[in-house]
Amino acid sequence: MNTYQPPYKITPKILSLVAQISEAVAGVAIVEIQNSPQLRKQNRIKTITGTLAIEGNTLSLE
Repeated sequence: MNTYQPPYKITPKILSLVAQISEAVAGVAIVEIQNSPQLRKQNRIKTITGTLAIEGNTLSLE
């Protein structure tokens, strides 16, 4: 059984670039986690405000 040989070679440069990409992806994930509670709060306030408006009541966002 022959093993598959990809049409490229993994070089130190490729490994370095993959490591940099991995670090960047991890950084984005951390930012998303940090922003998530604030976004949930803002979305909940908007949902409540919209529901009250449908019912004919008002509530300021302040």
